[in-house]
Amino acid sequence: MSTHDPSRHRIRPAQRARLIASLVALVVAVTAIGAAPGTVLADTPAAAGPTVLGDLVTFYGRGYGHGIGMSQYGARGRALAGEDAATILAHYYQGAMLGVLDPAMRIRVLVQSNWTPTEASPLVVQGRVATWTVDGIDGVFAPDARLRLMPAPTGWRLVVDASDGTILLDRPAPGDLVIRGASEESRLQLTSKPTRFNQYRGSLRVILHPTARVSVVNDLTLEQYLPGVVPVEMPPTWPAAALQAQAIAARSYAARRLRPAVSYFDVTDGSSSQIYRGVLAEKPQTSAAIAATAGMVLMAGTTIANALFHSTGGGATEANENVYTSATGRRIARPVGYLRGAIDRAPDGTPYDAKAPYATWTTRTYARAQLSAWFAADPRTNVGDLVAIDLRDRGVSGRLVSVTLVGSAGSRSVSGEIFRAVFNAGRPKTDPSLKSTLLDTAPIP
Repeated sequence: MSTHDPSRHRIRPAQRARLIASLVALVVAVTAIGAAPGTVLADTPAAAGPTVLGDLVTFYGRGYGHGIGMSQYGARGRALAGEDAATILAHYYQGAMLGVLDPAMRIRVLVQSNWTPTEASPLVVQGRVATWTVDGIDGVFAPDARLRLMPAPTGWRLVVDASDGTILLDRPAPGDLVIRGASEESRLQLTSKPTRFNQYRGSLRVILHPTARVSVVNDLTLEQYLPGVVPVEMPPTWPAAALQAQAIAARSYAARRLRPAVSYFDVTDGSSSQIYRGVLAEKPQTSAAIAATAGMVLMAGTTIANALFHSTGGGATEANENVYTSATGRRIARPVGYLRGAIDRAPDGTPYDAKAPYATWTTRTYARAQLSAWFAADPRTNVGDLVAIDLRDRGVSGRLVSVTLVGSAGSRSVSGEIFRAVFNAGRPKTDPSLKSTLLDTAPIP
């Protein structure tokens, strides 16, 4: 249990004035010794030194997300301005070239992880639309028949019953349990997954863990996978060129993560990879964009590009090494040639993502004492009574690489992302959050 009491570090106004001068001077010296910030391309306010905080503080910002690679709202704006998918991608992934993969290439998606079936609540898979089979078991099962997997005294019990309840199969489960649709029209519904987006193309492999838990992996082609991804990552009503750019980026992102010799799955179905919701998420417009770009990926030489993307750049995108830093904001990532930051504005200066919900944003105004308490609650940012913050270490987009907090207990430097996370954790949950690290204490043009 911590014995730290933030009130011990409160200082009187007269003391504060003296402390500010010495603490800020210290931070200026430390910053000068540290890593030199990159050339800032974006039009962010220029600070001569650390920002001394008044009694009330408001943060202003631009963009939503990490800022690397393709800005999705930027792609929309460029498509509306007449750019095609190739031109859009050439801007966001500089130097990458288009290549083509075998459309039959497969991907394994983890759709349920470490779930514990019971006799009362078994794992349930139902065949839909067409017939289906189980590897190693004779017979073809009709649409709407269901498979149940539950623990038994000697292992796992597998039961298949018809839609009218007739038991078709009751036996020990095979060690490698794979359920396959018998035709291209087949759908497999993982009924025990607690979401309505639980129908899949291809096959479902059930991994029986020694801990009496199970995981389920959807094995299908990349071209079958993408229709369950693209309409979730980008609205299907957007221009075709933007949807095609998203399809190529999503295909590249997935293909780069194939690892058949390393794990029983390649990607997850959540935001730790890219969101995948299966058949019920598919939309005609995005399926058409995927078909129009079948097999197309971004290549960096002979390697598939790591086609990162984000919602809103805020008028500029960021170089990868300025985002993937140490906890203190030290640049540790190798610069990637096709993940360079760039201004993302039309010739008249208007950001291509100007219509995005978070093209610009602002927080509520808080008392400096309240900010001090939030940052003091996390040992990474605890500097006692917060008096100043150094916001000069920025990437090419203006996003913060590191932030140095200056207070009555000294100073600490953290990455821009940790600064954002600590603020967001401290604020009331109904208050606006910091949407990106492209932020300042004054509006950003």
